[in-house]
Formats: sequence, structure tokens, C-alpha cells
Amino acid sequence: MLNLPKTIVWENGRVKLINQKLLPHKLEYIETDNWERVVKSIKDMEIRGAPAIGVAGAFAVALFANKYDGENLEKFMQDLEKVSRIVATARPTAVNLSWAVERVKNVAKTATSVEEARRLILDEALKIQREDEEANRKIGELGEPLIEDGDTVITVCNAGSLATSYWGTATAPLYVAKEKGKSFRVIALETRPYLQGARLTAWELSMAGIDVVVATDNSIGILAMKEKINLAITGADRITSIGYVANKLGTYPLALMSRVHNIPFYVAAPSSSFDLKARGPEDIEIEIRSSDEVVYIGNMRITPENVKAIYYAFDITPPQLVTGILTEKGIIYPPYEKNIKRIIGKN
Repeated sequence: MLNLPKTIVWENGRVKLINQKLLPHKLEYIETDNWERVVKSIKDMEIRGAPAIGVAGAFAVALFANKYDGENLEKFMQDLEKVSRIVATARPTAVNLSWAVERVKNVAKTATSVEEARRLILDEALKIQREDEEANRKIGELGEPLIEDGDTVITVCNAGSLATSYWGTATAPLYVAKEKGKSFRVIALETRPYLQGARLTAWELSMAGIDVVVATDNSIGILAMKEKINLAITGADRITSIGYVANKLGTYPLALMSRVHNIPFYVAAPSSSFDLKARGPEDIEIEIRSSDEVVYIGNMRITPENVKAIYYAFDITPPQLVTGILTEKGIIYPPYEKNIKRIIGKN
């Protein structure tokens, strides 16, 4: 059984989440009953990963409802709409956030009182968390056969337990393979500038007893030549109806390298990460974060004072570079436009 702490939980009317900015040096939790504090955690990347921020968004709305002191249902719904808009737009690229907020907001529309709305919102938020954990476990079971004894697997960023309710997406097949006694090695690309691969993926895989090494992002070409990589697997923040994959910066180069060197490249994501209203890259908003996140490491500036950085936090991988997409509903293979619609659904 996987023995890792859960990224985010609801306890006694409060949200408790791991401050991922402090890992791997310190395991510290943020506990709050303030919905705005959860939004700040999403914006500041104290919690990150598409499924995890979806759960966090749902919990933020539940905190708002839980502390709402009025009893006028019409006024409550007006305020709920405003809060939901703020929460849903805390970060723009991962579709799970707006999807989860929409779910909890919609269940409140059936309520006949504020008290009933509070209960329905919390129940739905907890249901989203449970569904995510179950979906990730299923992804792990479906993806585990892709890993053989002695394999080397490469991944980018952190699509692990820390990025979800539990198990992770890209890491779920690794954890299930470990459960089944398979021996393999994982290369975690460090993922500048936040170093989610070096700090987070390496931390949780080593905690789980999996052989993991870290490599710099710009070494993926030589790694493919020299390290006999058998499988590349990443997560996804948004997948369009025709198979374009928005994920952490560095995913697209990894996919290109994998294609050139005949390495199977799989994306692992729950159905909540699919945006069936989107088709091509033009339909995906790519978050651009502060230059300071690149030009500083900690408190130390690494560029000249007058030089800024460009920081697109995500990139977009074209469907022709993706071998298959692991979901809880099955593995989706090309042609993606047809098979995403068939397996994930029309809406």
C-alpha cells in the first residue's frame, strides 16, 4: 500500500494541505477555514497539480459556504457566483479547477435553503476528492503493464500523489508496478524554475522505495541516447477534444525527444482533465508567470539586474507525438478525435 501523506484533506470544517514549496526540506501543513487563503495557496503554488487544485477549488467554495452567516438563499447564490468566479480563475491552464468549481456550484442550485446548499456543496467537494483518488488508482492499474522489470521510465514535473488526491496520474502506474514487485528506475527531469521534478517527484518516489534519479531539463537528448529509456509518461493539465496536451513546461520537448528515439510517450490524466470544448492550441490559455520566478533562485538573483525572463508555465504537445492517453475509463489511442469522444464522452 502506498505510504505517502495526502496532499489535501477536509478536517472539521477546515482545509489542511501540504505546503509543497517547502519540500523536500520540510513537510509542513497549511490549515485554514478561510476560502481566500486556499485561493492564495493555489495562486502561489503552495498546492499545485491539476487534480489537486481542482479539489482545492471545490474545498475553497465549501469553506465559503460553511462560514456564510446569512439565510437568504437568493443572496447566497449571488455571493456564491462571485466567489466561484474568483476561485475558478486562480490559475488559468488546468481545466480541473474550473470544472470542480462548476460542479459544486451547480449542486447548490437544487437547494431550497442555505443550510441545504452548504451540505450539498461539501458533499460534492468530498465526492470530487474520492473520485479523483479512485480514478488515479484505476489509471495505475491500467498503466502498470506498460512497465517491465528492468525498465527505465522518464517523467517531467510532478504528476504524482502530491499533484492529486492520492496515487498521482503519471506516477500511479509506477506505484502499482512497485506493489507487484517490479524493479525499475525513474528519471525525473528537474523542471525549472520550480523544480517540481527534483523537489517533489524525487521526494515521493524515494519515500515509496522506487529507484529515482534526477536529471537537468536540457539533458533529455543525451539521456535518450545513453540511458536506454523504455517509457516516457507525464501528466496533463488540459487535454482537448482532438488530443492536444497542455502540461508543465518541458513536456513538449520530452515528447519530441521520445518520437525521435522511438520511446513510447504516454500521458496520464483523469477524465476531469479533458476539455471537450477545446480543439487546438488556440483554445488553451497558457499561464505566464512572473519573471522573478526564473531570475531568482531563493533570494539570489542569477541574471543581471536589467535582464528579465520569459516564463510560460506550460507548453502544448501535439497529438501526433502522443502514443496513448491513460485515463480511468481506459487507454485512449489514435485517432484521438474519434476515440476521445467515444471513451470520455460527448460533453
